[in-house]
Amino acid sequence: MSEFTEQELSRRKNAWFIPFSCLLAGGLLLGISTNLAKYAGVIDLTPLAFLFWSITGAAIILLIVALLRHELPPLSARSFEYYLIAALVSVAGSNLIFFSAIPHVGAGFVALIIALPPLLTYLGALALRIERFNGLRAFGVAAALAGAGVLAAHKFSAADASVFWILIALCGPVLLAIGNIYRTLRWPDNASPSALAPGMLIAAAILLGMVSILPDFSLAVPLGDFLPFGLITVQAFIFAAQFLLLFLLQKTGGPVLLSLLGAVGAVVGVPVAVFLQGENPPDGLILGASLIALGVIFVTWGGMRMTTLQTEES
Repeated sequence: MSEFTEQELSRRKNAWFIPFSCLLAGGLLLGISTNLAKYAGVIDLTPLAFLFWSITGAAIILLIVALLRHELPPLSARSFEYYLIAALVSVAGSNLIFFSAIPHVGAGFVALIIALPPLLTYLGALALRIERFNGLRAFGVAAALAGAGVLAAHKFSAADASVFWILIALCGPVLLAIGNIYRTLRWPDNASPSALAPGMLIAAAILLGMVSILPDFSLAVPLGDFLPFGLITVQAFIFAAQFLLLFLLQKTGGPVLLSLLGAVGAVVGVPVAVFLQGENPPDGLILGASLIALGVIFVTWGGMRMTTLQTEES
């Protein structure tokens, strides 16, 4: 192997540090976010109001970042389509489902089922030839899915299970998987992550605002107490960082690694729900969380192996 090839191989191996770091940081924020959504219900913030104002705040924060970086969201027919569809499946639709389901099924369960998209994303990526089959990555995705499946099965069998809300909540991961594939296939040419993220969030805020027109949906925030406004502000900054990391991970790691954000979020979100929110630990937690962690390791390792083989072949 030539010295140039060795240097290129080393560079590509080190390049995995960025997407892996984004995966861990983004998953951490996702786990915290699901728990904040449950606490919002405690202080009488409706799911729609909490989501709308948090997304709006995050859009403003990321728009300011884009202005400072001179990377404004592109304005074209292609980019408007991207913002609208990505916002519907990746932000407005999926998060409204999750935030609405949390009071009925718990923050811990929602944190767990957000770990379900990897299999759907991986199968879609293979079918559309975005990814080549790799045994390590396939095993990792299967392990993460099995871990989430163990936990979901125990939730269904619980005596106080709300089957309706469990089924509604399970629609969220399907939307997330569709979003992972869509954003990869339709990424606007020469657009940076910091330019696309605010555009998607602005579109999501508009969609959520339209939902408030329907009966029994309100954007009202309880007045006379600083706590709701403080919680919305915290969530806005979390959303801003989370979605910026999501786009960066999408660009550097691909849709399959991106889909494991939920797996990492589950590992973080469940302990927070148990120890800080007083929820009962889900049955099968140790086995499920161990399989999810194993999945993250193998998907990342498989990606590094694919990069190594591609370099050696060239």
